[in-house]
Amino acid sequence: MPRLGPGRPRVRPAHVLGDKGYSSRAIRTWLRHRGIPHTIPERADQVRNRLRRGSRGGRPPAFDKQVYKRRNVAERCFNPMARHRDPLRQDRRALPSSRHPRLAPDVGVTFDDNS
Repeated sequence: MPRLGPGRPRVRPAHVLGDKGYSSRAIRTWLRHRGIPHTIPERADQVRNRLRRGSRGGRPPAFDKQVYKRRNVAERCFNPMARHRDPLRQDRRALPSSRHPRLAPDVGVTFDDNS
């Protein structure tokens, strides 16, 4: 990320939004250690284990529902590209090579028109 003034460019994200797959103690500790704010929901098994431990289970991690709702903006940007990714190996012979999608930066999905 470019900086407004002089100095080294920023390399840390302003905020990390993750799904339940990234809800581990190691990931949360790593982000906290580096001072990166994060919004990651807790998995059901983690909630259950924390509640089972009672007062020794600790406090649940902070979770802001309004911030987490913005996560779908990034998902909607990547999902169209995922639909046009390279076909499976067994399907490659069935498609002519000119019909394989090609991703262009900042443009979206384009197709070769050599047919």
